[in-house]
Amino acid sequence: GATAAAGGAEEATALLPTISGTGPDPVARTEPATGGRAERRKAAKGGRGRGRTRPPGTGGPAGAPGPSTPARPLSRVEARKAARALKDSPGVILSRAVGEIFISLGVLMLLFVTYQLWWTNIQADLYAGKEKDKIQQGWAEGRQPGAFEPGQGFAIMHIPKLDVVVPIAEGIDKAKVLDRGMVGHYAEGRLKTAMPSDKQGNFAVAGHRNTHGEPFRYINRLKPGDKIIVETQDAYFTYDMASILPQTAPSNTGVIGPVPPGSGFSEPGRYITLTTCTPEFTSTYRMIVWGKMVEERPRDKGKPDALVG
Repeated sequence: GATAAAGGAEEATALLPTISGTGPDPVARTEPATGGRAERRKAAKGGRGRGRTRPPGTGGPAGAPGPSTPARPLSRVEARKAARALKDSPGVILSRAVGEIFISLGVLMLLFVTYQLWWTNIQADLYAGKEKDKIQQGWAEGRQPGAFEPGQGFAIMHIPKLDVVVPIAEGIDKAKVLDRGMVGHYAEGRLKTAMPSDKQGNFAVAGHRNTHGEPFRYINRLKPGDKIIVETQDAYFTYDMASILPQTAPSNTGVIGPVPPGSGFSEPGRYITLTTCTPEFTSTYRMIVWGKMVEERPRDKGKPDALVG
């Protein structure tokens, strides 16, 4: 029994170093290192860490991700599906095309509005200014008026209240007269009207209310008694604004007749009629302003009082 106890004690004593980790590794004694010298050195270095273990498969510091596992090659079917997924669907392509079209149309509309509301006024003002200078130069040189050609400037209109000074040309052609910033005299066919120098009749003119110089933009602000002056080579003709027709059909040509209905005039006289489009930025209807001549002053007697000061 004592011998058996002694043998058990020796066996327990032999096992203690292995359990506590302070003794030699029995596996290391029984399994010799394999490989060459270089591999044994690497194995020895790997065992001399700083006390921190690394998870299998990591080659960097503790906690750092190791090398990623190589991706599995895609099959042909999978590659085709992946390629199709990268392409835009027909719906996306269509919506993109429609969006680009709308953007282009928006830009074109913006350019058109800018041209109409801004650039046409600049062009018309430049042309009308040159035409006014041309008319005045002709007067200074003593040219005989004679018969005026369509589109030819022959007079200058002044509306002091509205700060309007604009040349008057023969005819109401849109391209040759109105779009060039001038006021046009109704002088053709059944729309032919009197001249300011005529002893009786209605001197009727037309002008743009918006764009292309817009000389008649604010004629709706005129009140009875406001002056409208027509300057010619020989004289100044002053009219008092008499009445206004806010809206009428373009076909109502009676408004430029010798004695216009609705004007308040009851008998033949020396009148002036201003016509323009209304409402603003449309040509649906016409606005009419009438005036009556109150003075004819030769140029050698100087300007009328409304133009002095």
